[in-house]
Amino acid sequence: MSVLDGQPIIDTMIGFPMRDPKATYAFITNKTKDAESSALKMPAGYLFKDAPGEPDPDAPLPDPVAVTLAQMDAHGIAVGLVGVKGEDGRRAVQEFPDRFAGSLSVDPNKGVDTLREITAAHRDLGIKAVDVFPAGLTPQVAINDKKMYPVYAKCVELGLPIFVCAGIPGPRVPFEPQKVEYLDEVMYDFPELVLVTRHGCEPWTDLAVKLMLRWPNLYYSTSAFAPRYYPRDIVDYANSRGADKIIYGGYHPMGLSLERIMRELPTVPFKDEVWPKFLHGNARRVLGLD
Repeated sequence: MSVLDGQPIIDTMIGFPMRDPKATYAFITNKTKDAESSALKMPAGYLFKDAPGEPDPDAPLPDPVAVTLAQMDAHGIAVGLVGVKGEDGRRAVQEFPDRFAGSLSVDPNKGVDTLREITAAHRDLGIKAVDVFPAGLTPQVAINDKKMYPVYAKCVELGLPIFVCAGIPGPRVPFEPQKVEYLDEVMYDFPELVLVTRHGCEPWTDLAVKLMLRWPNLYYSTSAFAPRYYPRDIVDYANSRGADKIIYGGYHPMGLSLERIMRELPTVPFKDEVWPKFLHGNARRVLGLD
């Protein structure tokens, strides 16, 4: 019997098939300087050997929401956290509110307009989270930059968690804005803020664990990592004092297929009592899905 059997799964990072991947990733490739990054089907493609392929340009265009929903059904995913910047995400949370929760990607460089966007998305789409990719912004904005502080304050005001990429990013852009040490200052200044890291926190996973022990509202999601590569520090922490702090996040279809994720997940050496919290309990609490 698999540890996944009978477990509802909440995926805190899932998306939809891309109609035009090059256009989707232009916000990154317009910052990279090496030739390979522009040639890859996604800017961090050198890290993902079996990422889902690009759509066949000659095939009929399927409904992206229906495709992702079918994948979720096939792999036992009850709820997926999706971005609502695009048409597909907005339609998903409106037509299938029991299956999709919305998250708004923000750019703190836009100042007060960003706060207006968060307020509108919360009011009109019922978003459950905000997310930001510090190293992917133009210009980049560090996790502890003063431009980020109004966003954090708005999240506290609305009771929204924020998902923040931390650690060295996959795309070949400077990593300085995502140093894990910056989380300490943010959590000190915003003790009510619920912050969930994305994309690994490497190579500072030991520091991430220390900071989660230190700050009650700091969490870690496993997005963008195949289960076989979950950092040992994170697995050990979940099995000891961090069972309530580690949250499942996938990366489909950006870099990982759900088939691969679900094939590898049972090999992760979590204790039996950790699995329900990791797969759904922690995300349900953080996202307010109860």
